Amino acid sequence: MERKRPARQTPTSSLGPTDPTTQYALDVVAGKIIAGEHQLAAAERHLKDLRDGQKRGLYWSPKDAALAVGFAPAVLSITAGAAEGRPFNLLPWQVFCTGSLFGWRRESGRMRFRSAWVETGKGQAKSPWMAATGLYMGGWYGVKRAEVYSIGQDRATANVLFKDAVAMCRAPIPGGEEDDEDSLVSRGDVIIRGEGDNAWKIEFPEIGGKFQSLANGQAISGPRPIMVAADEIHEFRTNDSIETWKRAIAKMPGDGLMLLGTNTPASTQIVGTEYSEFYQKVATGEINDDEAFAFICRVDKADRDSVFDNEAVWKKSLPALGVTFPIENIRGEVNTARVLLSTSFSVKRLYFGIPIGAADFWIAEDAWSAVQGRVDPKEQRGRKCWLSLDLSDKNDLTALSAVWADHSGHLHAKTWYWTTKEGLEARALSDNAKYVEWSQDPLVDLTAVSGAVIDKTFVAAEVKKLCAEHDVEFLAFDPAGMADFIGACEQIGFPVWKYEGPDKPEGQGLKLIAHGQGKRVVFEDRALCMPRAIERLEDRILERSITIDASPVTYMCAGNALVDADGQGNRAFDKKRSRGRIDGLVTIAMATCAAADGLPGAVPVPTSAWDDPSFSLADLGAF
Repeated sequence: MERKRPARQTPTSSLGPTDPTTQYALDVVAGKIIAGEHQLAAAERHLKDLRDGQKRGLYWSPKDAALAVGFAPAVLSITAGAAEGRPFNLLPWQVFCTGSLFGWRRESGRMRFRSAWVETGKGQAKSPWMAATGLYMGGWYGVKRAEVYSIGQDRATANVLFKDAVAMCRAPIPGGEEDDEDSLVSRGDVIIRGEGDNAWKIEFPEIGGKFQSLANGQAISGPRPIMVAADEIHEFRTNDSIETWKRAIAKMPGDGLMLLGTNTPASTQIVGTEYSEFYQKVATGEINDDEAFAFICRVDKADRDSVFDNEAVWKKSLPALGVTFPIENIRGEVNTARVLLSTSFSVKRLYFGIPIGAADFWIAEDAWSAVQGRVDPKEQRGRKCWLSLDLSDKNDLTALSAVWADHSGHLHAKTWYWTTKEGLEARALSDNAKYVEWSQDPLVDLTAVSGAVIDKTFVAAEVKKLCAEHDVEFLAFDPAGMADFIGACEQIGFPVWKYEGPDKPEGQGLKLIAHGQGKRVVFEDRALCMPRAIERLEDRILERSITIDASPVTYMCAGNALVDADGQGNRAFDKKRSRGRIDGLVTIAMATCAAADGLPGAVPVPTSAWDDPSFSLADLGAF
């Protein structure tokens, strides 16, 4: 049967007898529950709306909240972990979220919230809770032919919470018959399509409803969703499918909910970061959106520096800590992170909600972060300078880096970027990057030029300016497209010449030296090649003997990079397999290699005679 409009219920100004949802909010505000600033903001929002929400047409229905909160322990069992087989009693944070989503109503009786963002540390039972919510709305909420969808970046992601729902349907019903086979499936309350792990749809025959798993971009005909659940939002590369389903929810005349779950996104995970920032502002009241619910568990900014040593704040991001998530689990992760830089950032982000780092990084990201700073070209005048250039084919991203060496040998790197205005928004979506915003920010060195392709004279003009103002040794270049750059230099009257070896005559103007891009090592003295460039840049970063100008574009490039190696361990950045644009990181490595090998006292890389292509067995006669 269709849901009937509930009786309007609003607590008195004194709040009267409190329901579990409101009690949770009161306990958070009173400090009885350890909570971070965003979680506290969600509790305060609930209590504030109890006082004055009726003026905006919002009504609190404890009865509807209680029905939703009571569903899971009455019908579902826990399917994994130490509590497997026990009734699915909601954790306190889940009680608050469930009660809020179903207890808040519009004057029409419709659910108030049309979208919800739930962000906690890893291991806090978000996926099972989202699965249980989907089962409730799909089969027991009271709406005929209710449609629930689980979506994800790919099929595996979409199946994370859907598999939890399938497992709960197959598990014994709490308080049911002694027979372990007494389940929702055996009773015929649900029909699961697909065997074992290949299940793809749950049907609710009594009301004609369904719960279905869909990969990102997978379309169905005429969906009428009452709920769309998307877990692991930090893994989404674009927000296309999320926005499409949100529009489908918005069209529903009755109840409809877009439920988004995630760990704290990395700084390079643009989709998750943008949604998280929006819902943070909703929770704190910076954005007024009565249809959006936000519950965000992170440690506070003041906790970040000492988070590994301060167990008292861990519950701010891990609300299930000590209940279903053993504290020993996180202690082990923290102990590893203390001594292993490569895991430090991921532990801080995934468990403590500190929004730093990339999902995967080509070097220890703590070390990368430590060398980010301000590099002002004006302050570098009078110092030796090396340039490097990576030209885009058409309209992608062109990068020009400059590296200066100060009197101590410390390097300072800065990068300029160009792209085209035409198709900028589409490329921003495709690359998962804020090109539009960056090109409009005077503090970000990204220039969007007119036309369908990048006019190389813009780049040539910047190189000419740098040469006029700085002591430039030479420019290292990726041979691809260099003829176009030389032509652009001729067009603006800036002399350049290509270095072709010590036996060739020198030209006039700026020296251009080719820099190999692949894994092949070039053995000529101080020749420029990518394996050597990566080694030089890594050494400088780990030694903290380089400062890289802090730029969101450069950070994006570094976060996207993948390093490939051959059988001899020679490495190069792999543009084809990388997650997005890496041009800025490539040019920084090239210029760093040029500078490091060009400094006084630089020691040529020792090589093996067996690796020298000119070596022959006849040379052994000398021995």
